Amino acid sequence: MLSKVLALIVPLLLIADVSNAQNSGTERSISAEDYASRLHGFWLGQSIANWTGLVTEMDRVRPPFYTDEDGGALDQPSIWGSFVGHSSRIDFYLPDADRVWGADDDTDIEYMYWHLVDVSDTATLSSVQIRQGWLRHIYSNEDAPISTVEFRRENFLWVSNERAYYLMKDQALLPPATSDPAVNPDHAMIDAQLTTESFGLMAPGLPEVALELARLPISVTASGEAAAIARFYVVMHALAIDIDRSGDVGGQLRNIAAQAATELPESGYAHDMYQFVLQHYLTNPDKDDWEFTRDAVFERYQQQGSAGYGYQRPFDAGINFAASLVSLFYGEGNYKRTIQIAALAGWDSDNPAATWGGLLGFILGVDALEAVFGHSFPDSYWIHRTRRGFPDRTPGLDGEDSFPLMAARGVNVVNKVLLQHGRPLLVE
Repeated sequence: MLSKVLALIVPLLLIADVSNAQNSGTERSISAEDYASRLHGFWLGQSIANWTGLVTEMDRVRPPFYTDEDGGALDQPSIWGSFVGHSSRIDFYLPDADRVWGADDDTDIEYMYWHLVDVSDTATLSSVQIRQGWLRHIYSNEDAPISTVEFRRENFLWVSNERAYYLMKDQALLPPATSDPAVNPDHAMIDAQLTTESFGLMAPGLPEVALELARLPISVTASGEAAAIARFYVVMHALAIDIDRSGDVGGQLRNIAAQAATELPESGYAHDMYQFVLQHYLTNPDKDDWEFTRDAVFERYQQQGSAGYGYQRPFDAGINFAASLVSLFYGEGNYKRTIQIAALAGWDSDNPAATWGGLLGFILGVDALEAVFGHSFPDSYWIHRTRRGFPDRTPGLDGEDSFPLMAARGVNVVNKVLLQHGRPLLVE
């Protein structure tokens, strides 16, 4: 399916290596087909992890936390007393190939940004383009469809995304004004992590280019430490192309995390979290005991307020950044183990799970990711579950798009970015 789609939509491109080659003077290339497989793996890996993490989202934000022993057990209610509708157990969500992946806030705004770059004359979105895209593709609370589950209008926006949307809609503000703490009290929440990380995949091996692409999108919802954390994730995604899938993936992830951590102000709490979690992992003789570090994170930051961190809500960019690092380091590059830990770690668990699920899915590519589970997954994607106004690219089928089509268009986006920045494209 993937090769057929690529043959119709894109020529075989050879993307010049633009990462370590900048310093080493060497050059390597990857084919568009391989990059499309990685992008397919990204969307699939993110979706598996997103819907897996949703089972435990907001179940535990303080002790007693979940542990490995809770894997496979019945799900417990969230802090609001609610359950999810798609699974009753704390386990991987593995739908059959004839189903369709529903959009959620971990994938839908990223989908929108890839679409906006794809249809734009330039790879770098302006503040006006971003505002127009948000208002065109995102429902308000007033015009959103009525949920068949909760019987009320649902626009699938929360905390800073919600604030920023209404600042753009009602006050005609443009980013970065929409994340100004004077008008957006939610500027320190997690939102930018889940909406902007994949800008790194638009600029493989080019973290500075990726950061420029993501600068205004990050500033829609985040400022200060939350924006720095979002930049960390963008850089990790940009550098992921250099990871050798056949080598020590965990060690290589720690290496690119060290490079990404240069985006964190040394005097800030996010840098302290990075150093603390890393050292806790490295010095822990039992690498299966990730709970030891998670519990230390709770005590150091949520209880004690170390490094100037003041816990506000379980949606904070900060506490979820620390939790995500626990799953990154203790997961050691293993997709299943990373997502299992992320889903059990606590707080806004679907977001760190989706972030690492997407990154590891990109590193693996779709075939290797499906081999991890021995399972064939759906390709169809239902963007109109949560957002609006996109073309139906798969008429007659459930959903409006498919991962192979999204991946093929994604290759064109990468091509556009590299061309804009003077990077050579070799066409075969």
